[in-house]
Amino acid sequence: MRIGIYGGSFDPVHAGHLLAAETAREQSRLDRVIFMPAAASPHKSGIRLAAAADRLAMLTLATAGHDAFSVSPIELDRGGPSYTVDTLGELARAHPQDKLVLILGPDALASFATWREPARIAALAELVPVEREMLDDVAALATAGGLAAVLGPEETAALVARRVRMPAIGIRATGIRAAIAAGRSIRYQMPRAVERFIQTHGLYRSR
Repeated sequence: MRIGIYGGSFDPVHAGHLLAAETAREQSRLDRVIFMPAAASPHKSGIRLAAAADRLAMLTLATAGHDAFSVSPIELDRGGPSYTVDTLGELARAHPQDKLVLILGPDALASFATWREPARIAALAELVPVEREMLDDVAALATAGGLAAVLGPEETAALVARRVRMPAIGIRATGIRAAIAAGRSIRYQMPRAVERFIQTHGLYRSR
């Protein structure tokens, strides 16, 4: 079985996240995609996240009804900085017969060389970057991020070749949070159930 791992803050989860996961599921032939909300991202220090329980609940609402999507709280349960290498090691032990596939958005790909033990991450999982048409250039991001120095030129070229292409969608969690704080509409940027959860719980209003 090929299991996609899609990590991030998901603060909040939105249509861009879901489309990236579905694109990766289809183009990379994934049997499952596990959304992995981070307890605390070591790459976003100083940023205050919504409560873990709220982010987990929003992801659960967003993925409900998709048989191949699930949500794992293991990073939230572990607490502290969420290092991908630790998560993949835990998952590899739990799924020894399966192939782990790490889905990387553009920001993750650009900073990947600075992550803890990136070479070990690449040994534990197949790396699959997501490229938004007309917005991203995976080859340029890989070069600018210095991936060849970490993975070697051949594996970097293979990573670029494995990229999945999704339609251009410029929705970002930072923009959603800013819109909510300013009292603007966020309709159609996420599943309706997530929007209602945000409204009901008064999330992001003070940002």
